[in-house]
Amino acid sequence: MALVNVLVVGGYGAVGVHVVKTLAGWFPGRVVPAGRDLAKASRLAEAIAATDGGGSAGTAGGAAARVDVTDADGFARVLEQHQIGVVVLCVEPPDATVARVCLGQGVHLVDVGASYRLLAQVEGLKTAEATAVLSVGVAPGLTNLLARRAHDALGGADRIDLTVLLGAGERHGADAVRWTVGQLATRPDGAPLRVELPGFGTRTAHPFPFSDQHTLRRTLGVPVVTTRLCLDSAPLTAGLFALSGAARHAQVRRALTAVLSRVHMGGDRFAVRADAYLGDRRAAYALAGREQSRYTGLVAAHVTRALLDGRLPPGVHHLDQLPALASVPEDLGLRVENALEFNRISF
Repeated sequence: MALVNVLVVGGYGAVGVHVVKTLAGWFPGRVVPAGRDLAKASRLAEAIAATDGGGSAGTAGGAAARVDVTDADGFARVLEQHQIGVVVLCVEPPDATVARVCLGQGVHLVDVGASYRLLAQVEGLKTAEATAVLSVGVAPGLTNLLARRAHDALGGADRIDLTVLLGAGERHGADAVRWTVGQLATRPDGAPLRVELPGFGTRTAHPFPFSDQHTLRRTLGVPVVTTRLCLDSAPLTAGLFALSGAARHAQVRRALTAVLSRVHMGGDRFAVRADAYLGDRRAAYALAGREQSRYTGLVAAHVTRALLDGRLPPGVHHLDQLPALASVPEDLGLRVENALEFNRISF
């Protein structure tokens, strides 16, 4: 691939900074932090350049870029100016324009987005030269990979239940908090479920509109997939979902976002579990870690490395559709457990 540098849009954010730092360690001088705030992107680029010696001649060492994801022409100029071969998108654009620009120029895309509406738009794009990897992160992302394992263990499934526990004490980015609060008003199908999670015991998880439950129905051919969410703080989980109806009002959403951005009632651990069912048979896998934002960034970095190494085929794919990335949890140092060996699921 002629273009060798990586543009990380939202590179100074809660997720993006982990993408930038990890990739800069693997590919010194080839990572360009970017976002609407050029000063923040530049400070991060300068700090990284100072630690890696500024990169090699002819590469992006110390470079940063101002990027507006609503300005297609400006975005295209940045790709050309910085010799970009891969874009890691750590912010949520209003539509698929950025993806269309990337793929149209033969630039690979790694999308950390979690909104099904946007991912579905990118799914519809065609490319014979570049690769777009969607559902990258923890949820979606690690959830997709665990669902694939449980599905394959049964030789197929007619139902999959995904459970995500997030640490309420972690300092998530403002956009992530705003997105989470916004989804409370959607009232997805399904009922709360009592699920045992590694390191947390039994928790009540509530249906939540993560994109994985929509995409996995197509990528795995499973008719019923439901994702549920809980926080490590049981009282906060109960309170949040009790307010799900009120969250339809903009004032309530703003108030909840402000509270969750300032008050951190819990830790930084997370857990993910996937249960697949085929008739009366079941397979389940689970994992746990710390700092969901960091692991989202690490997943994106590993996907980007696979692209730069030429290990992924062209086209638009979700994470669970790429066998070369099946070992990402282990590559991250996470232990994937057979959930049926240490706990039970109860209805």
